[in-house]
Amino acid sequence: MATVNIRRDVDDKFYRYKMPVLQTKIEGRGNGIKTVIPNMDDVARALNRPATYPTKFFGFELGAQTTIIGDRYIVNGAHQADRLRELLDAFIDKFVLCPSCKNPETEIIIKGKSGHEDMIRDCKACGANTQMDMRHKLVSFILKNPPQKKEKGKKGKKSSGMTAEANTGGPMVFDKEEIDGEAEDETPPGDQGVPTKGTEIDAILGRSDPVLDNPDAAEEVSKKLSKLEVNGGDEEEEDEDSPYATLGAWLEDNKDASDADIINQIKSLDIAGKHKVLIEIGHHLFTDKVDKEVTARASLLQALVTGEKHQKSLLGGLERLLALSPNSDELLAAGITSKTLMALYQADLLDEDVVTQWGTHVSKKYVDKEKSKKVRKSADAFLKWLAEADEDSDDE
Repeated sequence: MATVNIRRDVDDKFYRYKMPVLQTKIEGRGNGIKTVIPNMDDVARALNRPATYPTKFFGFELGAQTTIIGDRYIVNGAHQADRLRELLDAFIDKFVLCPSCKNPETEIIIKGKSGHEDMIRDCKACGANTQMDMRHKLVSFILKNPPQKKEKGKKGKKSSGMTAEANTGGPMVFDKEEIDGEAEDETPPGDQGVPTKGTEIDAILGRSDPVLDNPDAAEEVSKKLSKLEVNGGDEEEEDEDSPYATLGAWLEDNKDASDADIINQIKSLDIAGKHKVLIEIGHHLFTDKVDKEVTARASLLQALVTGEKHQKSLLGGLERLLALSPNSDELLAAGITSKTLMALYQADLLDEDVVTQWGTHVSKKYVDKEKSKKVRKSADAFLKWLAEADEDSDDE
């Protein structure tokens, strides 16, 4: 793992505060072009800040929309790595470094009542508590999404590498083994925080307010769901009494249900986080206007699609919808598959590899092979565009 000094104005190779070199990957083209930051989690952990903070900072500084789905951090538009690294330096200066000693061993503390908060930078190196500049747009986001407080009384095994964890206080120090790439992950198995399927999902989704109407809330739900081990044993039979069949029937009768009501229905059936939920969503929630409806349901889909299996199941559900529709021939002839895939791709709900593999491998898993071929044939325009966009990216 290549590392650089957190303070890049410091040339000392023995400077103890290190972070991974920020990486970028440009995907798509035209209106769908975007910049993905593959190692944002690692960079943010080194800075002892949530990964959402620098991502949102990039968006504010560039005037670009940002999207966070699982561990994918995306800034709309094509942005070169050097430019984002310059902005990361600005973020570090404004929101990480102690103004007194210039060390990054700081923690953000929020004081005051709602509407009258102050943000304090608490330095663990020199003990200084300094007021932060409250004028930047990122401040409002931090106040709405404060760093998680470190729980007292829980001691973990000492790590030989970086001792800071995102959202908690502590020194961000790499020792020699970590810098040389030889340190092993020594986090104790008991401290991984893997939740149970019941109570933890309730904690994430069990709220009465329509959180999915808020894009930031949807990002948070998606990020948490993506870390749950809730897909194991997801091989229930799909008979008429299965919870998936029950969900499908409910969706057919409640296509106008709010995002929150759909989430609550999924939770009540004890299938929250399961990738097969997306088969029912794709098949039964949408209509012949699916290309427009998926855009309107982007927040819901971003909360539910938390991994590759979820993407494949969503594609399978949509395949059933389009292939089994009474108007299937007309819809496919009009290229609705390409339009729907483009809408999903622009909402960052599909990875290029997943949709490309789907488009080139006919399957009888969801419908018979003949119908499967017709659906994929209707996607030719999008798949061709995606291939050309990849070629353009490689040329650049």
